[in-house]
Amino acid sequence: MTSAAMGTKVALSHRTTCVKLVFSAKLRRRSNRHGDTRGSSTALFPGEELSLIINGSDRLRLVQHAGDEIRDRQRSLPDKGFYLRKLSETWQRAGRTEAYAGLPEYSFARFEKLGTTSKYRLKKTPYEFLAAPIDAAAKYYETTGTTGLPTPTPRLPEDIIWNTVSVAEAWRDLLPENERVLIMLPSDIVPVADLIVGVCEYLGRPHTRAYPFATGISDWDRLIGLCRSFRPTTVFAAPGVALQFSRLVKQRGLLAELSADVNRMMLLGEVSTAPFRTRLGRWWNASALDASYGSTETGTLAAGCARDRLHLLTATNYFELADDDGTVRPLPESGAGRLVVTPLNLHARCVLRLDTGDDVRLGARCDCGDRAPVIEVVGRGSDAVAVRGAKLTVRAVEEVVYGETEATGYLMETDAPGAFARLILERDVHWDRAGEATMADRLQHSSREVLGLEWDEVLFVNQLPASTKSGASQKSWKRSNFRVVGAGG
Repeated sequence: MTSAAMGTKVALSHRTTCVKLVFSAKLRRRSNRHGDTRGSSTALFPGEELSLIINGSDRLRLVQHAGDEIRDRQRSLPDKGFYLRKLSETWQRAGRTEAYAGLPEYSFARFEKLGTTSKYRLKKTPYEFLAAPIDAAAKYYETTGTTGLPTPTPRLPEDIIWNTVSVAEAWRDLLPENERVLIMLPSDIVPVADLIVGVCEYLGRPHTRAYPFATGISDWDRLIGLCRSFRPTTVFAAPGVALQFSRLVKQRGLLAELSADVNRMMLLGEVSTAPFRTRLGRWWNASALDASYGSTETGTLAAGCARDRLHLLTATNYFELADDDGTVRPLPESGAGRLVVTPLNLHARCVLRLDTGDDVRLGARCDCGDRAPVIEVVGRGSDAVAVRGAKLTVRAVEEVVYGETEATGYLMETDAPGAFARLILERDVHWDRAGEATMADRLQHSSREVLGLEWDEVLFVNQLPASTKSGASQKSWKRSNFRVVGAGG
Protein backbone atom coordinates (compact mmCIF):
# COMPACT_ATOMS: atom_id res chain seq x y z
CA MET A 1 0.00 0.00 0.00
CA THR A 2 1.52 3.34 -1.03
CA SER A 3 0.66 7.00 -0.74
CA ALA A 4 2.45 8.99 -3.42
CA ALA A 5 1.14 12.25 -2.02
CA MET A 6 3.16 11.72 1.14
CA GLY A 7 6.05 9.91 -0.46
CA THR A 8 5.28 7.01 1.86
CA LYS A 9 6.16 3.36 1.68
CA VAL A 10 3.93 1.19 3.84
CA ALA A 11 4.75 -2.45 4.50
CA LEU A 12 1.96 -4.51 5.98
CA SER A 13 2.72 -7.74 7.83
CA HIS A 14 0.06 -10.48 7.57
CA ARG A 15 -2.06 -11.28 10.64
CA THR A 16 -1.00 -8.10 12.44
CA THR A 17 -2.33 -4.57 12.66
CA CYS A 18 1.15 -3.14 13.17
CA VAL A 19 2.26 -1.02 10.24
CA LYS A 20 5.83 0.11 9.82
CA LEU A 21 5.94 3.36 7.93
CA VAL A 22 9.28 4.37 6.51
CA PHE A 23 8.93 7.49 4.51
CA SER A 24 11.12 10.05 2.85
CA ALA A 25 9.62 13.32 1.77
CA LYS A 26 11.00 16.10 -0.37
CA LEU A 27 9.43 19.06 1.33
CA ARG A 28 9.14 22.74 0.66
CA ARG A 29 10.34 24.90 3.51
CA ARG A 30 8.04 27.68 4.51
CA SER A 31 8.32 30.57 6.92
CA ASN A 32 6.44 30.17 10.17
CA ARG A 33 4.82 32.95 12.14
CA HIS A 34 8.18 33.88 13.74
CA GLY A 35 9.57 34.76 10.32
CA ASP A 36 12.21 32.01 10.02
CA THR A 37 12.44 28.97 7.75
CA ARG A 38 12.69 26.31 10.41
CA GLY A 39 9.21 24.98 9.74
CA SER A 40 7.67 23.02 6.92
CA SER A 41 4.38 21.35 6.15
CA THR A 42 5.62 18.35 8.16
CA ALA A 43 8.20 17.70 10.84
CA LEU A 44 10.91 16.99 8.29
CA PHE A 45 13.38 19.07 6.33
CA PRO A 46 14.13 18.23 2.67
CA GLY A 47 15.63 14.80 2.20
CA GLU A 48 15.21 13.75 5.81
CA GLU A 49 13.84 10.35 6.68
CA LEU A 50 11.83 9.26 9.71
CA SER A 51 11.02 5.71 10.61
CA LEU A 52 8.50 4.84 13.30
CA ILE A 53 6.44 1.79 14.09
CA ILE A 54 2.92 3.15 14.09
CA ASN A 55 -0.61 1.85 13.63
CA GLY A 56 -1.51 3.20 10.23
CA SER A 57 -1.36 6.41 8.27
CA ASP A 58 -3.18 8.29 11.04
CA ARG A 59 0.06 8.13 13.04
CA LEU A 60 1.92 9.70 10.15
CA ARG A 61 -0.58 12.51 10.09
CA LEU A 62 -0.11 12.90 13.85
CA VAL A 63 3.66 13.27 13.40
CA GLN A 64 3.05 15.99 10.83
CA HIS A 65 0.44 17.73 12.99
CA ALA A 66 2.66 17.60 16.09
CA GLY A 67 5.59 19.07 14.16
CA ASP A 68 3.51 21.95 12.83
CA GLU A 69 1.92 22.75 16.20
CA ILE A 70 5.18 22.57 18.13
CA ARG A 71 7.30 24.58 15.71
CA ASP A 72 4.74 27.38 15.66
CA ARG A 73 4.63 27.73 19.44
CA GLN A 74 7.49 26.06 21.28
CA ARG A 75 10.08 28.85 21.16
CA SER A 76 7.77 31.36 22.83
CA LEU A 77 4.87 31.40 25.29
CA PRO A 78 1.70 30.30 23.45
CA ASP A 79 -1.41 32.46 23.66
CA LYS A 80 -4.25 31.81 26.07
CA GLY A 81 -6.52 30.42 23.38
CA PHE A 82 -4.05 27.64 22.62
CA TYR A 83 -3.87 26.62 26.29
CA LEU A 84 -7.65 26.76 26.72
CA ARG A 85 -8.08 24.32 23.83
CA LYS A 86 -5.30 21.96 24.90
CA LEU A 87 -6.35 21.98 28.57
CA SER A 88 -9.93 21.16 27.57
CA GLU A 89 -8.72 18.12 25.63
CA THR A 90 -6.47 17.03 28.51
CA TRP A 91 -9.35 17.50 30.98
CA GLN A 92 -11.55 15.21 28.88
CA ARG A 93 -8.92 12.46 28.81
CA ALA A 94 -8.28 12.81 32.54
CA GLY A 95 -11.99 12.32 33.20
CA ARG A 96 -11.63 8.74 31.96
CA THR A 97 -9.23 7.88 34.80
CA GLU A 98 -10.10 6.67 38.27
CA ALA A 99 -8.04 9.47 39.81
CA TYR A 100 -10.18 12.20 38.22
CA ALA A 101 -13.50 10.38 37.94
CA GLY A 102 -16.48 12.71 38.21
CA LEU A 103 -14.80 15.81 36.80
CA PRO A 104 -17.43 18.41 35.84
CA GLU A 105 -17.56 19.94 32.38
CA TYR A 106 -14.32 21.77 31.62
CA SER A 107 -13.82 25.45 32.17
CA PHE A 108 -10.56 27.24 32.91
CA ALA A 109 -12.03 28.53 36.18
CA ARG A 110 -12.73 24.94 37.27
CA PHE A 111 -9.23 23.93 36.23
CA GLU A 112 -7.72 26.64 38.44
CA LYS A 113 -9.90 25.57 41.37
CA LEU A 114 -8.79 21.95 41.06
CA GLY A 115 -6.27 21.02 43.72
CA THR A 116 -2.78 19.95 42.76
CA THR A 117 -1.85 16.30 42.36
CA SER A 118 1.08 15.29 44.53
CA LYS A 119 3.88 13.20 43.13
CA TYR A 120 3.50 11.00 46.21
CA ARG A 121 -0.07 10.15 45.21
CA LEU A 122 0.97 9.44 41.63
CA LYS A 123 3.68 7.05 42.80
CA LYS A 124 1.47 5.40 45.44
CA THR A 125 -1.52 4.78 43.17
CA PRO A 126 -0.17 4.93 39.59
CA TYR A 127 -2.90 2.75 38.08
CA GLU A 128 -5.59 5.23 39.11
CA PHE A 129 -4.18 7.69 36.57
CA LEU A 130 -4.32 5.35 33.58
CA ALA A 131 -6.62 6.49 30.79
CA ALA A 132 -5.96 3.37 28.72
CA PRO A 133 -5.25 -0.26 29.65
CA ILE A 134 -1.64 -1.41 29.71
CA ASP A 135 -2.27 -3.92 26.90
CA ALA A 136 -3.09 -0.96 24.64
CA ALA A 137 0.38 0.52 25.15
CA ALA A 138 2.99 0.62 22.39
CA LYS A 139 5.81 0.60 24.96
CA TYR A 140 5.97 -0.07 28.69
CA TYR A 141 8.45 1.66 31.00
CA GLU A 142 8.98 2.09 34.72
CA THR A 143 10.77 4.76 36.71
CA THR A 144 14.15 3.86 38.19
CA GLY A 145 12.78 3.60 41.73
CA THR A 146 15.72 5.52 43.20
CA THR A 147 13.29 7.57 45.34
CA GLY A 148 10.89 4.72 46.13
CA LEU A 149 9.04 1.98 44.30
CA PRO A 150 9.24 2.01 40.49
CA THR A 151 6.21 3.65 38.88
CA PRO A 152 4.61 1.83 35.92
CA THR A 153 4.60 4.09 32.87
CA PRO A 154 2.94 2.72 29.73
CA ARG A 155 3.13 4.82 26.58
CA LEU A 156 0.68 4.96 23.70
CA PRO A 157 1.97 5.94 20.24
CA GLU A 158 0.52 9.41 20.85
CA ASP A 159 2.66 9.83 23.98
CA ILE A 160 5.81 8.78 22.15
CA ILE A 161 5.22 10.93 19.07
CA TRP A 162 4.41 14.15 20.91
CA ASN A 163 7.35 13.90 23.31
CA THR A 164 9.83 12.90 20.60
CA VAL A 165 8.81 15.68 18.23
CA SER A 166 8.85 18.27 21.01
CA VAL A 167 12.40 17.40 22.09
CA ALA A 168 13.66 16.98 18.53
CA GLU A 169 12.48 20.44 17.53
CA ALA A 170 14.07 21.91 20.68
CA TRP A 171 17.41 20.22 19.89
CA ARG A 172 17.39 20.76 16.14
CA ASP A 173 20.06 23.49 16.34
CA LEU A 174 22.22 21.30 18.62
CA LEU A 175 22.08 18.34 16.24
CA PRO A 176 22.80 19.81 12.81
CA GLU A 177 23.32 17.76 9.68
CA ASN A 178 26.36 15.45 9.60
CA GLU A 179 26.31 14.91 13.38
CA ARG A 180 27.10 11.38 14.56
CA VAL A 181 25.41 10.64 17.87
CA LEU A 182 26.64 8.23 20.56
CA ILE A 183 24.02 7.33 23.19
CA MET A 184 25.65 6.11 26.44
CA LEU A 185 22.34 5.70 28.24
CA PRO A 186 20.33 2.66 29.40
CA SER A 187 17.78 1.11 27.05
CA ASP A 188 16.10 -1.33 29.44
CA ILE A 189 12.89 -0.42 31.29
CA VAL A 190 13.55 3.35 31.38
CA PRO A 191 12.73 5.47 28.29
CA VAL A 192 15.72 7.81 28.09
CA ALA A 193 17.73 6.03 25.37
CA ASP A 194 14.59 5.36 23.32
CA LEU A 195 13.86 9.10 23.39
CA ILE A 196 17.29 10.02 22.01
CA VAL A 197 16.96 7.34 19.32
CA GLY A 198 13.56 8.73 18.34
CA VAL A 199 14.96 12.26 18.14
CA CYS A 200 17.82 11.10 15.92
CA GLU A 201 15.43 9.20 13.64
CA TYR A 202 13.12 12.20 13.39
CA LEU A 203 16.02 14.50 12.49
CA GLY A 204 17.73 11.92 10.29
CA ARG A 205 20.98 11.74 12.28
CA PRO A 206 23.18 8.61 12.39
CA HIS A 207 23.36 7.23 15.91
CA THR A 208 24.30 4.21 17.99
CA ARG A 209 23.58 3.01 21.53
CA ALA A 210 26.44 1.87 23.75
CA TYR A 211 25.59 1.78 27.45
CA PRO A 212 28.80 0.51 29.10
CA PHE A 213 26.93 -1.43 31.80
CA ALA A 214 24.93 -3.61 29.38
CA THR A 215 26.40 -6.92 30.54
CA GLY A 216 27.45 -9.20 27.71
CA ILE A 217 26.83 -6.54 25.07
CA SER A 218 28.92 -3.49 25.84
CA ASP A 219 31.73 -2.57 28.21
CA TRP A 220 34.45 0.09 28.36
CA ASP A 221 36.73 -1.69 25.86
CA ARG A 222 33.89 -2.14 23.36
CA LEU A 223 32.94 1.50 23.85
CA ILE A 224 36.47 2.69 23.10
CA GLY A 225 36.55 0.59 19.93
CA LEU A 226 33.18 1.98 18.89
CA CYS A 227 34.39 5.56 19.39
CA ARG A 228 37.37 4.86 17.13
CA SER A 229 35.24 3.45 14.31
CA PHE A 230 32.09 5.60 14.56
CA ARG A 231 33.89 8.82 15.65
CA PRO A 232 30.91 10.45 17.38
CA THR A 233 30.52 14.20 17.28
CA THR A 234 27.78 14.39 19.94
CA VAL A 235 27.70 12.19 23.05
CA PHE A 236 24.63 11.73 25.26
CA ALA A 237 25.41 10.41 28.75
CA ALA A 238 24.53 10.68 32.41
CA PRO A 239 27.05 12.90 34.23
CA GLY A 240 28.37 10.02 36.32
CA VAL A 241 28.95 7.82 33.28
CA ALA A 242 30.68 10.67 31.43
CA LEU A 243 32.90 11.22 34.44
CA GLN A 244 33.82 7.56 34.75
CA PHE A 245 34.54 7.23 31.02
CA SER A 246 36.66 10.39 31.05
CA ARG A 247 38.77 9.12 33.93
CA LEU A 248 39.27 5.75 32.24
CA VAL A 249 40.43 7.14 28.89
CA LYS A 250 42.72 9.59 30.67
CA GLN A 251 44.31 6.69 32.54
CA ARG A 252 44.88 4.90 29.22
CA GLY A 253 46.20 8.01 27.50
CA LEU A 254 43.37 8.00 24.96
CA LEU A 255 41.50 11.21 25.77
CA ALA A 256 43.16 13.33 23.06
CA GLU A 257 42.43 10.68 20.41
CA LEU A 258 38.81 10.00 21.39
CA SER A 259 37.89 13.64 21.93
CA ALA A 260 39.21 14.82 18.56
CA ASP A 261 35.82 14.58 16.80
CA VAL A 262 33.55 15.35 19.77
CA ASN A 263 31.86 18.76 19.60
CA ARG A 264 29.22 18.34 22.26
CA MET A 265 28.53 16.41 25.47
CA MET A 266 24.80 16.29 26.26
CA LEU A 267 24.19 15.41 29.91
CA LEU A 268 20.90 14.03 31.22
CA GLY A 269 19.49 11.33 33.49
CA GLU A 270 20.71 12.91 36.73
CA VAL A 271 21.74 16.29 38.13
CA SER A 272 24.69 18.10 36.59
CA THR A 273 26.08 21.40 37.79
CA ALA A 274 27.73 24.24 35.87
CA PRO A 275 31.19 23.67 37.42
CA PHE A 276 31.02 19.99 36.50
CA ARG A 277 30.00 20.76 32.92
CA THR A 278 32.77 23.34 32.62
CA ARG A 279 35.36 20.79 33.69
CA LEU A 280 33.99 18.04 31.46
CA GLY A 281 33.99 20.43 28.51
CA ARG A 282 37.59 21.39 29.21
CA TRP A 283 38.68 17.74 29.29
CA TRP A 284 36.97 16.91 25.99
CA ASN A 285 37.55 20.30 24.33
CA ALA A 286 33.82 20.37 23.66
CA SER A 287 30.63 22.05 24.81
CA ALA A 288 29.14 20.23 27.80
CA LEU A 289 25.44 21.06 28.11
CA ASP A 290 22.53 20.33 30.43
CA ALA A 291 20.41 18.49 27.86
CA SER A 292 16.97 18.29 29.42
CA TYR A 293 14.77 18.23 32.50
CA GLY A 294 11.72 16.08 33.13
CA SER A 295 10.68 12.71 34.44
CA THR A 296 9.49 9.32 33.25
CA GLU A 297 6.01 10.15 34.56
CA THR A 298 5.62 13.49 32.77
CA GLY A 299 7.91 13.27 29.77
CA THR A 300 10.35 16.07 28.95
CA LEU A 301 9.53 19.44 30.50
CA ALA A 302 12.52 21.55 29.43
CA ALA A 303 15.31 21.22 26.88
CA GLY A 304 18.79 22.66 26.73
CA CYS A 305 20.15 25.18 24.25
CA ALA A 306 23.60 26.11 22.94
CA ARG A 307 24.00 28.66 25.77
CA ASP A 308 23.61 25.88 28.36
CA ARG A 309 20.20 27.10 29.52
CA LEU A 310 17.07 25.01 30.02
CA HIS A 311 14.00 26.34 28.22
CA LEU A 312 10.53 25.18 29.24
CA LEU A 313 8.71 23.21 26.55
CA THR A 314 5.67 25.46 26.57
CA ALA A 315 3.93 23.97 23.52
CA THR A 316 3.50 20.59 25.19
CA ASN A 317 3.03 21.54 28.85
CA TYR A 318 1.07 24.08 30.88
CA PHE A 319 3.21 25.37 33.76
CA GLU A 320 2.36 27.04 37.06
CA LEU A 321 4.27 27.80 40.27
CA ALA A 322 3.32 26.78 43.82
CA ASP A 323 4.36 28.83 46.83
CA ASP A 324 5.34 27.39 50.21
CA ASP A 325 1.80 27.90 51.50
CA GLY A 326 0.39 25.82 48.63
CA THR A 327 -0.93 28.76 46.61
CA VAL A 328 -0.64 28.05 42.88
CA ARG A 329 -0.21 30.94 40.45
CA PRO A 330 0.26 31.29 36.69
CA LEU A 331 3.83 31.09 35.50
CA PRO A 332 5.43 34.50 36.15
CA GLU A 333 8.15 36.14 34.05
CA SER A 334 10.46 35.82 37.05
CA GLY A 335 10.23 34.29 40.48
CA ALA A 336 10.73 31.10 42.43
CA GLY A 337 8.58 28.24 43.70
CA ARG A 338 7.70 24.60 43.13
CA LEU A 339 6.99 23.73 39.54
CA VAL A 340 3.44 22.55 38.81
CA VAL A 341 2.80 21.05 35.39
CA THR A 342 -0.10 19.74 33.34
CA PRO A 343 1.34 17.76 30.39
CA LEU A 344 -0.87 18.51 27.40
CA ASN A 345 -0.23 15.40 25.32
CA LEU A 346 -0.27 12.44 27.70
CA HIS A 347 -2.73 9.78 26.58
CA ALA A 348 -1.89 6.53 28.40
CA ARG A 349 -1.80 8.26 31.77
CA CYS A 350 -3.13 11.74 32.53
CA VAL A 351 -2.20 14.09 35.33
CA LEU A 352 -3.65 17.50 36.08
CA ARG A 353 -1.68 20.15 37.97
CA LEU A 354 1.06 17.78 39.08
CA ASP A 355 3.19 19.27 41.86
CA THR A 356 6.64 18.04 40.82
CA GLY A 357 8.18 18.90 44.18
CA ASP A 358 11.04 20.58 42.34
CA ASP A 359 12.07 24.05 43.49
CA VAL A 360 12.80 26.21 40.47
CA ARG A 361 13.78 29.76 39.55
CA LEU A 362 12.60 31.75 36.52
CA GLY A 363 13.72 35.03 35.00
CA ALA A 364 17.15 34.39 33.52
CA ARG A 365 17.67 35.79 30.02
CA CYS A 366 19.08 33.85 27.08
CA ASP A 367 20.27 35.12 23.70
CA CYS A 368 20.03 31.76 21.90
CA GLY A 369 16.89 32.85 20.05
CA ASP A 370 14.47 30.69 22.05
CA ARG A 371 11.98 33.00 23.77
CA ALA A 372 10.46 30.30 25.98
CA PRO A 373 11.07 30.87 29.71
CA VAL A 374 14.44 29.79 31.10
CA ILE A 375 14.24 27.56 34.16
CA GLU A 376 16.83 26.76 36.79
CA VAL A 377 16.07 23.64 38.83
CA VAL A 378 17.27 24.36 42.34
CA GLY A 379 16.51 20.97 43.85
CA ARG A 380 13.96 18.93 45.73
CA GLY A 381 13.54 18.97 49.48
CA SER A 382 13.07 15.20 49.65
CA ASP A 383 16.49 14.67 48.02
CA ALA A 384 18.37 16.56 50.74
CA VAL A 385 20.44 14.84 53.42
CA ALA A 386 20.91 16.32 56.88
CA VAL A 387 24.48 16.59 58.15
CA ARG A 388 25.20 18.42 61.39
CA GLY A 389 22.11 20.58 61.04
CA ALA A 390 22.80 21.48 57.42
CA LYS A 391 20.54 20.26 54.60
CA LEU A 392 22.75 19.17 51.72
CA THR A 393 21.48 18.85 48.14
CA VAL A 394 23.32 17.28 45.26
CA ARG A 395 23.47 20.60 43.39
CA ALA A 396 24.92 22.51 46.34
CA VAL A 397 27.49 19.84 47.20
CA GLU A 398 28.66 19.47 43.61
CA GLU A 399 28.88 23.23 43.15
CA VAL A 400 31.42 23.17 45.97
CA VAL A 401 33.28 19.97 45.07
CA TYR A 402 33.64 20.61 41.35
CA GLY A 403 33.90 24.38 41.69
CA GLU A 404 36.73 24.41 44.24
CA THR A 405 38.69 21.20 43.60
CA GLU A 406 39.97 19.11 40.69
CA ALA A 407 38.49 15.93 42.19
CA THR A 408 36.82 13.43 39.87
CA GLY A 409 34.40 12.11 42.49
CA TYR A 410 33.36 12.40 46.12
CA LEU A 411 31.82 10.49 49.02
CA MET A 412 30.29 11.99 52.15
CA GLU A 413 30.41 10.14 55.46
CA THR A 414 28.74 10.82 58.77
CA ASP A 415 28.12 8.91 61.98
CA ALA A 416 24.69 7.74 63.12
CA PRO A 417 24.07 10.69 65.50
CA GLY A 418 25.11 13.08 62.74
CA ALA A 419 27.81 14.72 64.86
CA PHE A 420 30.73 13.89 62.55
CA ALA A 421 31.12 14.74 58.86
CA ARG A 422 33.88 13.67 56.48
CA LEU A 423 34.30 14.40 52.78
CA ILE A 424 36.39 12.00 50.69
CA LEU A 425 37.62 13.27 47.33
CA GLU A 426 38.98 11.23 44.43
CA ARG A 427 42.23 12.41 42.90
CA ASP A 428 42.32 12.98 39.17
CA VAL A 429 44.61 10.81 37.06
CA HIS A 430 47.24 13.57 36.82
CA TRP A 431 47.46 15.14 40.27
CA ASP A 432 49.75 17.33 42.36
CA ARG A 433 49.50 16.13 45.95
CA ALA A 434 51.45 19.16 47.16
CA GLY A 435 48.40 21.30 46.47
CA GLU A 436 45.93 19.24 48.50
CA ALA A 437 46.12 21.33 51.66
CA THR A 438 45.38 24.55 49.77
CA MET A 439 42.58 22.83 47.89
CA ALA A 440 41.04 21.56 51.14
CA ASP A 441 41.18 25.05 52.67
CA ARG A 442 39.45 26.50 49.62
CA LEU A 443 36.78 23.80 49.78
CA GLN A 444 36.16 24.37 53.50
CA HIS A 445 35.67 28.08 52.92
CA SER A 446 33.18 27.44 50.13
CA SER A 447 31.39 24.79 52.22
CA ARG A 448 30.85 27.27 55.02
CA GLU A 449 29.50 29.86 52.59
CA VAL A 450 27.34 27.62 50.41
CA LEU A 451 26.43 24.62 52.58
CA GLY A 452 26.57 26.13 56.05
CA LEU A 453 28.87 23.28 57.06
CA GLU A 454 32.54 22.78 57.86
CA TRP A 455 33.78 19.23 57.37
CA ASP A 456 35.57 17.56 60.30
CA GLU A 457 37.88 15.94 57.80
CA VAL A 458 38.67 16.21 54.10
CA LEU A 459 40.51 13.20 52.69
CA PHE A 460 41.95 12.49 49.24
CA VAL A 461 42.07 8.97 47.80
CA ASN A 462 43.30 7.55 44.50
CA GLN A 463 39.99 5.93 43.55
CA LEU A 464 36.44 5.76 44.88
CA PRO A 465 33.97 2.91 44.25
CA ALA A 466 32.47 2.94 40.76
CA SER A 467 29.01 3.16 42.37
CA THR A 468 29.68 6.84 43.15
CA LYS A 469 29.79 7.58 39.42
CA SER A 470 27.69 4.86 37.74
CA GLY A 471 24.92 7.27 36.87
CA ALA A 472 21.40 7.19 35.44
CA SER A 473 19.30 4.13 36.31
CA GLN A 474 22.03 2.62 38.50
CA LYS A 475 22.36 5.57 40.81
CA SER A 476 20.60 7.24 43.72
CA TRP A 477 22.64 10.12 45.09
CA LYS A 478 21.70 9.47 48.72
CA ARG A 479 22.70 5.81 48.39
CA SER A 480 25.87 6.14 46.34
CA ASN A 481 27.50 9.35 47.56
CA PHE A 482 26.48 9.33 51.22
CA ARG A 483 27.01 6.70 53.90
CA VAL A 484 26.77 6.36 57.66
CA VAL A 485 29.83 4.93 59.43
CA GLY A 486 30.88 4.25 63.02
CA ALA A 487 31.34 7.14 65.42
CA GLY A 488 34.29 9.31 64.45
CA GLY A 489 34.94 7.23 61.30
